[in-house]
Amino acid sequence: MDGNHSGGLGLVGDIGGTNARFALVEFDGQDPRLIEPTAYKGEDYGTAEDAIEEYLRKVGVRRPDQAVVAVAGPIDHGQVHMTNLDWWISEDGLRRAGGFRNAKLINDFTAQALAAPRLSPKDLRQVGHLPTSGEGDLAILGPGTGFGVAGLVRRHGQEIPLATEGGHVAFAPVDDVEIEVLRALTKRLDGGRVSVERILSGPGMEDLHIDLATAEGRVVEALSAKQITERAVEGCADSLATVNRFCAVLGSTAGDIALTLGARGGVFIAGGIAPRIIDILEKSPFRERFDSKGRLSSFTQSIPTHVILHPHTALIGAAVALTPEGRAAVS
Repeated sequence: MDGNHSGGLGLVGDIGGTNARFALVEFDGQDPRLIEPTAYKGEDYGTAEDAIEEYLRKVGVRRPDQAVVAVAGPIDHGQVHMTNLDWWISEDGLRRAGGFRNAKLINDFTAQALAAPRLSPKDLRQVGHLPTSGEGDLAILGPGTGFGVAGLVRRHGQEIPLATEGGHVAFAPVDDVEIEVLRALTKRLDGGRVSVERILSGPGMEDLHIDLATAEGRVVEALSAKQITERAVEGCADSLATVNRFCAVLGSTAGDIALTLGARGGVFIAGGIAPRIIDILEKSPFRERFDSKGRLSSFTQSIPTHVILHPHTALIGAAVALTPEGRAAVS
């Protein structure tokens, strides 16, 4: 890319527990346009700044003026220690290393929330019978290396993201099998607390595969989350049982989050796992468990649920945070 075109560009990033994604961004009217989105393996770099330097060398531009980087972890006074990757990242460090006039860190699911209303129908897969709604507050959640949760409050034409650490709420089993899974996970954690992220994540799926089989009297080999999902899609009975149970727990958790956030406008499922198992998810107990909320079942039954298919949603949300309205929303 010609460096002479970089003057009005911003840099956006999305750093998770596995991958670090970056793009340049410019605005076509009100909508951000991503330029040369690129993914890197986080483990290949000592710091976030090293990965950004590599990206800027690749695209061959002068320093963008501003940067917004979405990160998987709680941000405290402009800095974060990544939850699933041993990186410390600070806004001051990004400014110094990248030569940016301004640099801002936002939670990765805050970015997902900012992007959700801007996704087109082709970027979404409806789960259940309800279409998307243009009104009401939203919940955005999703399993990947961890389990992220955010809300989006919509009032008087404004959209305010709500950053949360909802992936760390306690896992609540709903039947005898899940009680046994909870017991096994508690033992695995030496009596520690079992959050939903301990199941609803890549590492969680791997533990669930073993513990679910044990609870049901089956013996299975240890597999990676990638192997489990691939074999489930191919029809392997043991892996399919794991993925179906994973989807069931995801449905219960998503319904609880919808109740907590009052997300009448819809629940959006993000992250890297859901798109890989979308056909199984649609046939799984996900929506039944989402709806099954006792006296409040009528509330959740009226909420649409969709899986996000767009590969760079968090980058879009980070780009939104570069706009005046977006900056105000995340300040």
